[in-house]
Amino acid sequence: MAISLSVVVLLAVILVVLIRGNHIKAGPAIVAALFGFFLASSSIADDVNRFLNSLATMIANIKL
Repeated sequence: MAISLSVVVLLAVILVVLIRGNHIKAGPAIVAALFGFFLASSSIADDVNRFLNSLATMIANIKL
């Protein structure tokens, strides 16, 4: 839960920066947000969630 909340906040911040910097217009940003919303309720959502969790685990296990 903490990882998914962090990802949501990070993506929201990136989206706001892109909109405010005029790198992306509001229309495409809304389409991207709706795509994410509908993707989350699709049958592929579990696969995406597992991939992101394994990616977060891999990054967390990197020893510098």
